[in-house]
Amino acid sequence: MENKTICAISTPIGVGGISIIRVSGKDSLKIASKVFSCKKESLDKNPRKMLLGTFDAGTFKEKCMAVYFKEPNSYTGEDMVEFQCHGGMAVSTGVLNAIIDAGGTLAEAGEFTKRAFVNGKLSLDEAEGVIDIINSESESEIKAGYNLLSGNLKKQITSMQEVLTNLLAKIEVTIDYPEEDLEDQTVIDVKKDLEKIKTDLIEILNNSQTGVKIKSGYRVAIVGKTNVGKSSLLNAMLNFDKAIVTNIQGTTRDLVEDTYTFNGVKFILVDSAGIRETDDVVEKIGVEKSKELINVADIVLIVVDGGAEIENEDIAIIKNVSDKNTLLVINKLDTFSNKELDEKIKNIWKKDYICVSAKNKIGIFELKEKIFRMLIDSNILNSNVLLTNVRHINLVKESLGQINNALNAINNNLSLDMISIDIQSAWSLLGEITGTSNTDEIVNTIFNKFCVGK
Repeated sequence: MENKTICAISTPIGVGGISIIRVSGKDSLKIASKVFSCKKESLDKNPRKMLLGTFDAGTFKEKCMAVYFKEPNSYTGEDMVEFQCHGGMAVSTGVLNAIIDAGGTLAEAGEFTKRAFVNGKLSLDEAEGVIDIINSESESEIKAGYNLLSGNLKKQITSMQEVLTNLLAKIEVTIDYPEEDLEDQTVIDVKKDLEKIKTDLIEILNNSQTGVKIKSGYRVAIVGKTNVGKSSLLNAMLNFDKAIVTNIQGTTRDLVEDTYTFNGVKFILVDSAGIRETDDVVEKIGVEKSKELINVADIVLIVVDGGAEIENEDIAIIKNVSDKNTLLVINKLDTFSNKELDEKIKNIWKKDYICVSAKNKIGIFELKEKIFRMLIDSNILNSNVLLTNVRHINLVKESLGQINNALNAINNNLSLDMISIDIQSAWSLLGEITGTSNTDEIVNTIFNKFCVGK
């Protein structure tokens, strides 16, 4: 890999202000000198300085900027040159082709970041933070990805590995010098440190439940009987007309969904068919889908019409979701008074509720705020280590399992050499997160998820 000088377009292909083409490898300057010229200065004598010059693509010339990064002070840890030319399909592909003709090799997916990992510029989890940032759809995802990229997880994992390394060394000394009679104290010390690591791993796993949801989005189901304003509520929360709204019963026959963000977190809002008895085959399928939706939702908004009588259909729906995380949303605030409302719902709903007018967009912000508070612990959300990556979570779980095995071995008075086997396994599993004990297969799988140019 080190013998190839790779190149790729790093910005989206299409019309735009600029396009960035990256070159990385030992021949970066040599290649750049064949295609780029600057009258007054040269790239090799001005590292990290942007120079304006002419790029000769053979069939055309282009005024562009170029900057040289001297190894090891570059993203990949190798010599790098970046060209910033005018955006557009013809210009960027022409520049890339000229670089290839001058000796560059088209980069594979994720190869720039893979080289950064191989050259010690990034740990494996930090590299995964890069792809998480690129794929982010909300501020909370960006923050989680940035925390990975910044090495917050690496610091915690490395600290745990250092403790485990010291424990292994202590066990080795105790076994090698039995005459020193260190075993009892060693067992006490090992158990104490393993208990601390266990606590830390459990906290990481507990927080990871929020992390996974941040990445996938919290599912918010809107249910209720027909014509209570479910589709109007969805449109008001999205702030555009996604669902068709009519006064005809059964208008919504399939699930209608879209996303919104609130306080930097992504929510997937799903409007369902009105739940009622019907002979219409298509509508009946929609009703069944609504019931299935309730089972996978993180929170269920039960919508009722505050200006109408609470009917048996409303009560039946409320009873059907009583074991779920629910919030009663009383719609059509403009058609009732609070006194009337209290009389209607006091016998059927004992928990918190909120009144809104989807039509006039009253109470929508307060509804989103209440949903946020019901689903998310802000302290966890602001944690410096919030796992969103399933690979990391599984490895932490496996590491915790090995720590538990070691503690069980201690409690069962097993020998120190048996305990050390579990400790060594925990160390290796933690190392797979940061890349200190990874196989080539794992590394290749991760970097294949990257786009070309990153």
